[in-house]
Amino acid sequence: MIAKLIHILAFSFCNLTGNTKSTCMAKAKSVQAKYMCLILNTFPSHINRKLIDCCLFAYSLVFFLVSAYLHMASLGDHDEIIKSVSDAPPTHYMVKIESFSLLTKHAIERYETESFEAGGYKWKLVLYPNGNKSKNMKEHVSVYLALADSTSLGPGWEVSAVFRLYLLDQNKDSYLILQGKERRFHMFKREWGFDKFIPTATFFNASNGYLMEDTCMFGADVFVSKERRSGRGECLSMIKDATSSKHIWKIENFSKLDKESYDSNAFFAGDRKWKIRLYPSGTNHGTGTHLSIYLILADPETVSDGTKIFTEFTVRIYDQLQGRHIAGKVTKWFSGSSLENGWVKYVSMVYFTQPSSGLLLKDVCLVEADVCVHGITSALLSLISQNI
Repeated sequence: MIAKLIHILAFSFCNLTGNTKSTCMAKAKSVQAKYMCLILNTFPSHINRKLIDCCLFAYSLVFFLVSAYLHMASLGDHDEIIKSVSDAPPTHYMVKIESFSLLTKHAIERYETESFEAGGYKWKLVLYPNGNKSKNMKEHVSVYLALADSTSLGPGWEVSAVFRLYLLDQNKDSYLILQGKERRFHMFKREWGFDKFIPTATFFNASNGYLMEDTCMFGADVFVSKERRSGRGECLSMIKDATSSKHIWKIENFSKLDKESYDSNAFFAGDRKWKIRLYPSGTNHGTGTHLSIYLILADPETVSDGTKIFTEFTVRIYDQLQGRHIAGKVTKWFSGSSLENGWVKYVSMVYFTQPSSGLLLKDVCLVEADVCVHGITSALLSLISQNI
C-alpha cells in the first residue's frame, strides 16, 4: 500500500510542479521516510505494523493535499488555475528568447514583448526572468499578459478575457500551459498572469527541456469574452500636500477704467490656468457701491463634462501705506457651469478710494490671488456590458 502511495504522490507532484519524475519520486519517498520516522518514534514497538502503515498513509495523504493546495495558491491567480500540456502551439503570439542568461547579466528585470492583436485589442507578454520583485517573488519566472495601450480604451472601458500562457518543452516538442479564470483588464488594472509561472530550478534544468542552449520560447492565446463601457459616475481625487501659487496684478490708471470688467494675465495653479477678474464699478447688487472681484478659470475648454475643481483661494488688495491689506478667503468648486467665484461686495468704493486706506495710491492698486487646488472630480461611466 505504501509503495503504491509513493508512485501516486510522485505522479501527482510531477503533474503539479512540472518537475521530472525522478525528482518527484525522491520527494514522495522523503514523505514516507519523514512520517515513518515520526510514527515509529511515537508508537510503542508492540503496535501492529498494519496500523502503522495506515497512519503513514493518512499522514502522507494529508501532506500531499496541503502541498498541492499551497502550490496552486502560489501560482499567482490563486484560484481556478488549469495546468496542462499540449502539442498545439499558441495561435496568437510567440516570443523566442536567445541567450536568456544575459537578461540577468544586464539587469533586465522586466521584459515586454511587442504588441500583438487578439479579440480586437492589442496585448503584450511581460516576463520577469527572476521573478516579479514588486510582489516579492523569488526563485520563479513570472509571466503576465498586459493590455498594450490601456489608455486607448477611454474612461470606464474594460475588457474581460480568458488567456493561456505557454512555455515550450523543447525535448518533447510540447507546451506547458497555465490558464486562469476570466480577468477584467482596464485603465487601472492592465496586467494579469502568474507570479510563479515556473520555478527557476525547473526552468534552468536542461533535462526538462524548457531552456535549451540558453534559448526558450513563451507564447499566449487570448480570448476576449465581453466589453463594458461607462454610463454616468465620478471619481474624486484629493491632492496630498497640495501647493499654492500666487499672482500679483498691478492695475494702473484705475480712475480711467471705463469697461464693465477687466482680467489679469493668466497664471497657473494646480495645472490649471486662472485669471483675476475685477469689476471696478461693481456687478449685480454691488453695482455702484462696491468693487467686485472674482477668480476665474481661464481655460474653460479644458474642463470636460463632469469635471469639478475643489479650490481654496485668497484675494488681497494691498495697503500700500501701512501694510494693512484687506483679504477674502474661500473654498469653492469650479466647473464648466461655474467658471468664476468671488465677491460681489468685496470692498466699498468709499473705503477703497479713501487716501488713508492705502488701497489706491497714485491711481494704482495691487491685487494678489493665492490659489491652491485640493481636489479634482472627473467623470466615470456606469457599466454597460456587451458580450462578445
